[in-house]
Amino acid sequence: MPIQRLKGVLRILLLIAVFLGGVWSQSSGVIDDFRFYLPDVQYLTVQHLWLTAVSGGLAILVAIPLGIALSRPSMVRFAESAMQVLNVGTTIPTLAVLALSMSFLGIGTVPAVFGLFVATLLPIARNTYAGLKGVSPALMEAAAGIGMSPTQRLLKVELPNALYVIFAGIRTALTINVGTVPLAFLIGAGGLGELIFTGIDLYDPVMMLAGAIPTALLAIVVDALVSTTAFVVVPRGVNPSRA
Repeated sequence: MPIQRLKGVLRILLLIAVFLGGVWSQSSGVIDDFRFYLPDVQYLTVQHLWLTAVSGGLAILVAIPLGIALSRPSMVRFAESAMQVLNVGTTIPTLAVLALSMSFLGIGTVPAVFGLFVATLLPIARNTYAGLKGVSPALMEAAAGIGMSPTQRLLKVELPNALYVIFAGIRTALTINVGTVPLAFLIGAGGLGELIFTGIDLYDPVMMLAGAIPTALLAIVVDALVSTTAFVVVPRGVNPSRA
């Protein structure tokens, strides 16, 4: 009972805080200021999503096959070395990766997509590799015992059992990608970073928040979409969310 009462009090306090925040926003004119930037937010959000979709999609297309290849027995001695190479994209600050990309590819969308692609590779490749290596040896022996070929074992045993871990890597990578895309503005690729960094330069908090709040919301939405997809796609027997 005390816990239930505490939850009820917290809900009431949250509603009061939201109400007071709305009253303050309306009376101070902040809402009208945000409306002024609405067309820019809509336009830049499309750019932001496009950069995320292209760089994230390319990372998925490259990282999953790479993780599968590195998990094969013939590649065991090269796997960790390859992961360390991929780790460079995460170890080096993303802004530095974008700057290096700009040095070789110029200014604009192409270097931004390449830099974001490099920064997104590791979580997906690492989780694909770890998920496949984590499949129970008993399952692999049973599959081999009934005459499955290596390709059949990969498609019918290993990948279904590793899907949950693979989706966890995709979820992490895309969420980080969405939060990193604002930096692409600094090399001329657009996105919501235009409002964030211009607002910082002009000391305009409303402009800065007009870019920062949609970026945070996009990260939450992308995370929820990948989580929902994983819930539906990953088989019930290896999906803790559906246990």
